Amino acid sequence: MTENAVTAKTVLRQHAEQQYAEELAELGRQDDRPKPPNWGLSPASVLLYLAGGMLPSGFVITPKYVGNRRLLEIAISTLATDRALLLLGVPGTAKTWVAEHLSAAISGDSTMLVQGTAGTSEEAIRYGWNYARLLADGPSIHALVPSPIMHAMRLGKIARVEELTRIPADVQDSLITLLSEKTLPIPELGDEAQAVQGFNLIATANDRDKGVNELSSALKRRFNIVVLPVPATIEEEVDIVFRRTVELGRALELPAEPPAMEEIRRVVQIFRELRSGVTSDGKTKLKSPSGSLSTAEAISVMNNGLSLAGHFGDGSVKADDLAAGIVGAIIKDPVHDAIVLKEYLETVVKEREGWKDLYRACRQLT
Repeated sequence: MTENAVTAKTVLRQHAEQQYAEELAELGRQDDRPKPPNWGLSPASVLLYLAGGMLPSGFVITPKYVGNRRLLEIAISTLATDRALLLLGVPGTAKTWVAEHLSAAISGDSTMLVQGTAGTSEEAIRYGWNYARLLADGPSIHALVPSPIMHAMRLGKIARVEELTRIPADVQDSLITLLSEKTLPIPELGDEAQAVQGFNLIATANDRDKGVNELSSALKRRFNIVVLPVPATIEEEVDIVFRRTVELGRALELPAEPPAMEEIRRVVQIFRELRSGVTSDGKTKLKSPSGSLSTAEAISVMNNGLSLAGHFGDGSVKADDLAAGIVGAIIKDPVHDAIVLKEYLETVVKEREGWKDLYRACRQLT
């Protein structure tokens, strides 16, 4: 199959601007508010796209982020200025999801992305070289390979840097000049790439996991920082998990019914209790596992349960289908986390009314 033959049907995961193209197009048609230079939508319409709502025509925009609306307003307002945006939070708080949808709504393109890892080099942020052309012709603009950030600067679009704190500190600091001067020097050519109006940068980071690199004070000053919290209530988190599970199950064409809300609530309650170190009624203190047990992991557990139920069950998600995902999400350290899970099963799950099936399923696996 050629690249041109790849259709939306065959793509495993569509970009945000592809998946929600109809919503973005409808918002654009009905958007009569002022737009910053090179923005596809006005800030108010970007907010409506992320938070969800109904247009005057009756067209429904699905919510992409369920949480504090004011945080979205601050993030969008930041991107309309010359300040870059840093989305900070523990793993699984939808930082990447929000960054992708902000880019899609503002620029119509969420693909100008640098994925931060311990091996990310300065070339990934600035530019690299086509060494065949470099050896043949010497340094020239034709031998230069622009990074996604340089590409966004030239087009006046939003660039993204994921997991900024995973990138080595000296490579992180290559962003300082770029964010301060809105220009990228190319000393080999005696030239520079200047940012076009509309350019900005969204970075995501967390400071909880092992192996993170602290951001320098100089780099932090170049960002407006928005901290995305874990969902405030269990109802909010259950709603997020349900929406994303249904969306992913449909995209993956899993042959199972949408999970029952009570099954989602049980998974979310387990994760919230172990995260906080206390049961929901506040009566029993708990040990917390080494993992984050984020909302994203709860979504993964539910999708794994859908797959098991669809392919090896009767299509209805049950405790046996969820147990493997729950155990796998909790036990990251085979010694410490196994003890945490065993104590939680014996002191909480076993004694909780209506949870005997989940207790038995988890105990069989541990």
